[in-house]
Amino acid sequence: MEKYAITGMSCAACQAHVQKAVEKVEGVTSCSVSLLTNSMTVEGTASSEAVIKAVEAAGYGANTAGASSQKGQSLSADSLKDKETPVLKKRLIFSLIFLCILMYFSMGATMWNFPAPAVIRDNPAGNGILQMFFAGIVMVINQKFFISGTRSVLHAAPNMDTLVAMGSGISYIYSISVLIRSCYEGHTGSHVQGLYSESAAMIVTLITVGKLLESVSKGRTTDALKDLMELAPQSAVIIRNGKEITVGIEDVNVGDIFVVRPGEKIPVDGIITEGATAVDESALTGESVPVDKTEGDHVSAATVNSTGFIRCRAQRVGEDTTISQIIRMVSDSASSKAPIARIADKISGIFVPAVIVIAVTVTFIWILTGAPFSDALTRGISVLVVSCPCALGLATPVAIMAGNGVGARHGILFKTSEALEQAGKIRIAVMDKTGTITEGKPSVTDIISAEGTDTNELLSTALSLEQRSEHPLSRAITEYALQTDIKSAECSDFAAIPGKGLTGIINGSQICGGNLSFISSKVSVSNEAMSQIEALSSEGKTPLLFAGRNGFLGIIAVADTIKEDSARAVRELADMGIASVMLTGDNIQTAEAIAGQAGIGNVIAEVLPDGKDRVINRLKEYGKVAMIGDGINDAPALTSADTGIAVGAGTDVAIDAADIVLIRSRLTDVPAAIRLSEKTVRNIHENLFWAFIYNILLIPIAAGALSAAGINMSPVLGSAAMSISSFTVCMNALRINLFDPGDTRHYRSKGTPAAIPQEILHELSGGKDRMATKTISIEGMMCAHCEKTVKNALLDIEGVSSAEVSHETGTAVVQINADVTDEQLTKAITDRDYTVTGIS
Repeated sequence: MEKYAITGMSCAACQAHVQKAVEKVEGVTSCSVSLLTNSMTVEGTASSEAVIKAVEAAGYGANTAGASSQKGQSLSADSLKDKETPVLKKRLIFSLIFLCILMYFSMGATMWNFPAPAVIRDNPAGNGILQMFFAGIVMVINQKFFISGTRSVLHAAPNMDTLVAMGSGISYIYSISVLIRSCYEGHTGSHVQGLYSESAAMIVTLITVGKLLESVSKGRTTDALKDLMELAPQSAVIIRNGKEITVGIEDVNVGDIFVVRPGEKIPVDGIITEGATAVDESALTGESVPVDKTEGDHVSAATVNSTGFIRCRAQRVGEDTTISQIIRMVSDSASSKAPIARIADKISGIFVPAVIVIAVTVTFIWILTGAPFSDALTRGISVLVVSCPCALGLATPVAIMAGNGVGARHGILFKTSEALEQAGKIRIAVMDKTGTITEGKPSVTDIISAEGTDTNELLSTALSLEQRSEHPLSRAITEYALQTDIKSAECSDFAAIPGKGLTGIINGSQICGGNLSFISSKVSVSNEAMSQIEALSSEGKTPLLFAGRNGFLGIIAVADTIKEDSARAVRELADMGIASVMLTGDNIQTAEAIAGQAGIGNVIAEVLPDGKDRVINRLKEYGKVAMIGDGINDAPALTSADTGIAVGAGTDVAIDAADIVLIRSRLTDVPAAIRLSEKTVRNIHENLFWAFIYNILLIPIAAGALSAAGINMSPVLGSAAMSISSFTVCMNALRINLFDPGDTRHYRSKGTPAAIPQEILHELSGGKDRMATKTISIEGMMCAHCEKTVKNALLDIEGVSSAEVSHETGTAVVQINADVTDEQLTKAITDRDYTVTGIS
C-alpha cells in the first residue's frame, strides 16, 4: 500500500474526482482519498509515477507521503501541521479590511450619510466604480476560489470552488454591466441601483470565514495523532567506544546500547541489560501506574523512565518501534474509507454539476414567470452559494479520525475505518480462554495436607521436586513455595516422566509428585482425598498429588485464574445485548468451571486451533461474530470472524489477523471498543443527516420556493449558511473527544443477547470426543497378572483410551469418552471375577 499527499482539494467533489482519476490507472486495485488529511492510499501494482500523473491530469497535486520526512518515519509531524489556517487567517483579515471599506461607501455614505468626499457621495458613477474597485480587491485576495474553480471546470470536474466563483463572479460581472448601463443612460441620484458589489465581496469573505472555522476544527480532530507523534523522542544517548554520545533518533541502530536516566523518555524499543526502574507506559497503554522493570524486561519508545538508571539494547528502531506502529495504524485507519461513507461519495461526485443545473434552471424559471432579471439572477446565485458539498465529504472522515484518536488514547487501535464501523454491530463475542479470560499463567490456589502431614513438609517436598522442572505448573509451585520462605531438601536421581509426574530421592527415600493416575500407582489415596480431587477438578483446577516415605502427603491445586475484570466484561457485554461464548481447547470440565467464574453461559470446549474457524463460521448464523484472542494461536479464527480482536498485545501491536488491537490485557476494553464504535457511527449518522437536510431544505428556499410566504434568501445569507454547515459537522465530530469508552453509566441496553441452542454448543464442542477421567476402586487384585487382566478388560471397552491399574492401591484410573457409563466399567471388571467398590 502506497500513501500520497494530495494538494488542491477543497471539497468532497474534489475528493471524488481524484479517486475516480486514480482508479482508472492500470494496476490500481483500490484507492481511498481523505479530504480530512489531504491524503490518498493506493493498492495495486501501478507505479507512483503513473498515479501522480493521473492526479495531476485531474488538476491536483500529489507526492509520495513521507518522502521528505526523516529516516524511519512513514508519516512526519510536518505532514499533519496545520498549514492552511494561518493562510486563511491572513486572507480573512485583509478581506475584512477591504470589505469594511467597501461597505462604508456602498451603504454608509449613500444610505446613512457617513462622511465621504463629495466626489464619491454626490457622484453615483464614481461611487459605483469605487465599490467595484474594492470588491475586486477582495476577490483578488480570495483568488484561490476562482483559480481552483476554473481549473476544475476545465478538467470537467466542477467543485465547491466553482460554485463560489460562479456566485461571486456572476454578481461582480452583472454589477459591472449595471454600472456601465447606468453611466450610459446618464443616471442621476445618490447611488446606482442594482449593484451586487458588496454581495460579490461578501460571498468570498463569508466562505473564507467558513473555511477558516472548518480548518481549525479539522485540525483539532487530528490532535490525538499529533500528540502521539510528539511523544516520539528526537535523540538518544548511546554507548560507542565506551563513551556516551547523543545522536539523532534516526542514527540509532539495532543492537546499540543506549542509556536512560530518571525522567527521560526511552528513545527506541529495547531490552534492559543493566539496572532496574519503574517505567511510565501511560503514553502507550493509558495505564497511570508505572510498571516495574528489571534486567531482561522489554521497554518501549516514548515511555518514561521514572526512577532508576538503565542500560538497554536496541531491538526495534525507526518505523518498527511500538509508537511508530501505533501512529501508522491510526493514520492508515483514518485514511481508509468506511463503508458508510460510500453513499456520500456517490452523491458528492454529481452534487456540484447538479447544483449548477438547478441554479440555471431556477434563473430561467423566474425569468419566464415575469420576474425582473436581477431577482431571477439573485435566486440563481443564492442556489450556487448556499449549496455545500463539503459537509457531505467531511461527515464521515472527521468522526472516524476523532474516534481513532479517542481509541488510541485508551489503548484501543482500529486498523481500518471499516473495523471501527463494524465493531458496533457485534452480537456474539467469542473468547479464547487462556490469556484472554484468564491470566494465562498458572498459580497455586489450594494446599491440602494429608492427615498427619504438616503443610511445610508438603511444600518442602513439592519444592524439592518442582524446582528442577521447567513445566509451567512446576514454576507456579516453585514461585509460591519460595514466597513462603520454605526450604527445599537435596534431591538426587531426579526424573521427569512425561504425562505423569516427577520422582526423586531425598535422604534415601523416594518422593514423587504428579497426577492421580501416577501417584495412585505408588501409594494409596484415601476416599476423602479422592473427593477433594474431584471437587478441585470440578472448579477447573489441576490437582497435583505428592507422596514420600510416609505415603500420601497431600494435594497442591494449580489453576490459571481468571482476570479480575473478566466477569465485569461479560456483564457489560450482556447489558449491551451481546452473547459471550468461551471457545477453548481445554477439557469441558475445566472450561465450564472457568466459564462459571466469569459468568459465561455458552461454552465450546476441546476445539483445536485449526478447528476454531469452523466454529466461528457456524456461529455467524446467529449474528455478527467477534473473535477475541491473544493473536498468536487464534489467527484463523480472528480472520474468519466478522471482527477479530487481539487482547493484551502490549508492544506487539502489528498483529496481522486482528481488525482491532487492544494494547492492554483488559477484557473490559472489548465492550469499551464496541461502545466507541457505536458512538462514532452515531456521530457519523448525525453528520450525514445534517449535511443532507441542510441542502434539502436550503436549496429550495434559496431558489425562492417560499417567496410567496415572504421567506427569501439573499446570496449573502446563502454564503453565510454555507460557511456554517461544514463547521457544524466538524464541531459535532469533536464531541467524540469528550467520550469515555469505559463509562457505562449512560449506556442504553440493547435487550437480550442472542440465544445459541445448547445442542449446537454440544455439537461444536465435539460431543462424543469429550474425555473424562474416572478412578475405580477394585477388590480382589493380588499381583501384576491381576493388573494386566483388569487393564485389558477396560481397554476392550469402546471409548476407553487409557487405563492405569495398581494392585497395591486397589485402583484403576481410566481416561474415557463422555458416553461410557459406570455400568459398562463395572461389568467389564466383574466379568473377570473382581469386585468394584466405587467409581469417582
